[in-house]
Amino acid sequence: MFRKIIDYFVFSSLYIALCAVLMVWQTTWLLLGAAPSDRLLGFVFFSTICSYNFHWYLTPRSASPSRRVQWTNHHKALHFVLYLTGVVGACVYFFYLLPYFFALCFGAFLTFLYSAPKIPHPIFHHLRKIAVGKTLFLAFVWVYVTTVLPLIVAGAQWNVSFVLFTTGRFFLIYAICIIFDYRDRQDDKDQGIRSLITLLSEKGIDRLFWLSMTLFFLCNIALAFYHYPAYYIFLLVIPGVITTALYRPSKRNFSDDLYYIVLDGLMMFSGLLMFIFRI
Repeated sequence: MFRKIIDYFVFSSLYIALCAVLMVWQTTWLLLGAAPSDRLLGFVFFSTICSYNFHWYLTPRSASPSRRVQWTNHHKALHFVLYLTGVVGACVYFFYLLPYFFALCFGAFLTFLYSAPKIPHPIFHHLRKIAVGKTLFLAFVWVYVTTVLPLIVAGAQWNVSFVLFTTGRFFLIYAICIIFDYRDRQDDKDQGIRSLITLLSEKGIDRLFWLSMTLFFLCNIALAFYHYPAYYIFLLVIPGVITTALYRPSKRNFSDDLYYIVLDGLMMFSGLLMFIFRI
């Protein structure tokens, strides 16, 4: 029974939507010292529900079926209902945020483009051949929605520390995306989707991952030069330490729990720690 509850919570994308909300909260709380707009949190939550269920609804059977894939195949109708729920919820909050029309539409467009190659239409099939940067693209979408967009809505003036935080978050998410794409590389090849991970050698993928993690640590450590306390920086780098420790095991163990709970959760883990301790 507990296993079924966890599966519904994670595989319905409620978990990843809450991760996105917590990341938005961390951005405004850490950089601006204030809570984010409730309307923005609602928009991000329902947009994530919409985009992820749309993506999984279109996902075909896998070359290496997992519990997640089997659950998805048995719950296509639920994915579609959640997709529609996400559309309605996102539209409601969108109208409350109309002054930021172009910033919101840009984020929605980027999110759509990531799943567009899965749409069963010849026009979108062409995107599979040019999706070499899909790993990079997905990381950019996540950073835009959870970091850049909250700062735009808050009307914040950018400074170097904002850039460092944003860049550091990007490279952490990118490293996690590399791990996911490594696991999915055979499926991508079977579906004709080209990505950097399908083109690189094993050593090339390793170098890309370690470069990304190095830049993540450098960006966060550099925040010390802009008067961010050491305990903030310590909390920010904890997910990076865990990600590096899990890199080798994750290339052998493709467990859904490891990927969809632990690795996805690492994106918001420092935010969760800050939320708990409220320091």
